[in-house]
Amino acid sequence: MKYLVTGTAGFIGFHVAKKLLERGDEVVGVDSVNDYYDVNLKYERLKVSGINKEEIEWNKLVQSSAFAAYTFIKLDLSDKDALMNLMAESSVDVVIHLAAQAGVRFSLECPDAYIQANIQGFLNILEICRHHPVKHLVYASSSSVYGANKNMPFSTEHAVDHPVSLYAATKKSNELMAHTYSHLFNIPTTGLRFFTVYGPWGRPDMAMFLFAEAIRNGKPVKVFNHGQMERDFTYIDDIVEGVLRVTDRPATADPNWNSDPKTSSSYVPYKVYNIGNSKPVKLLDYITELEKAMGKDAEKIMMPMQAGDVVSTYADVSDLSQDTGYFPNTPLKAGVEKFVEWYKMYYKMENVIADNN
Repeated sequence: MKYLVTGTAGFIGFHVAKKLLERGDEVVGVDSVNDYYDVNLKYERLKVSGINKEEIEWNKLVQSSAFAAYTFIKLDLSDKDALMNLMAESSVDVVIHLAAQAGVRFSLECPDAYIQANIQGFLNILEICRHHPVKHLVYASSSSVYGANKNMPFSTEHAVDHPVSLYAATKKSNELMAHTYSHLFNIPTTGLRFFTVYGPWGRPDMAMFLFAEAIRNGKPVKVFNHGQMERDFTYIDDIVEGVLRVTDRPATADPNWNSDPKTSSSYVPYKVYNIGNSKPVKLLDYITELEKAMGKDAEKIMMPMQAGDVVSTYADVSDLSQDTGYFPNTPLKAGVEKFVEWYKMYYKMENVIADNN
């Protein structure tokens, strides 16, 4: 199979592309390599996959030196013509769309970036799947769509009509847009609501990376909502396995859909899943596991709730397990230790010595 994977310089996209290549598939990777966070980390991810920074040009395919079946193109998803040309030249079977303008808090500062990347960019993805039909379009949604919902655990059958950030609103919009294209053009689409992903090669704006940076540099850790937060932290390998299992099972019409419909399926080839660990962890417990793995305690500053955040997330993944036979289950302790092992290697840290005085 040949896959177009967007966001392959990003955290999840990098891991998904690598796993596809390791199992023998062909991948065309796409990323704009924007500067939302350190571009050096993005180029280092690409380097692991055999894509050298010096060879990358806009709208030019680069051949990987590590994987013969991998080509990469630096391309902005808002460039519809370039995307159309790529699809015409590449003849891919499946699209896995993981690129997006990420970050809840940043959406309060730069809302335009989210409309361009997450709305216009996603529309262009839908359009290329319309004009160059594929077997399946899988795309990243987010647990953020649950917004003000207080019913736990979050189920794909819950209403998601009260987003609390523009980022969440764009992800809900993606699900609605996907359904429209499934209805109009019979494109099988599956949305994946990811829950707080962490692990090696993670994003520097995410909690674990921020906390590790603070501990490494002897700076205080900001603990929002005075530590009264819970997150369904999900290890990257669990996310990747879930993505691939869903990708290999194209969405189909639900024969049981009726006038009192499910929200996660439809009379058209459309599906939405949660991918989370289903074990919410208190933020302070999360920090404790990181302190143990880093070998150093963190100074903590208690902060108020941040605009756009929610108090808790908790994934119901029963439909994912039922349909694919997979249940994310990496324990937090094991996942944190793997992250810290990578983090120390990446930053060439020989030791982080505890100093509790």
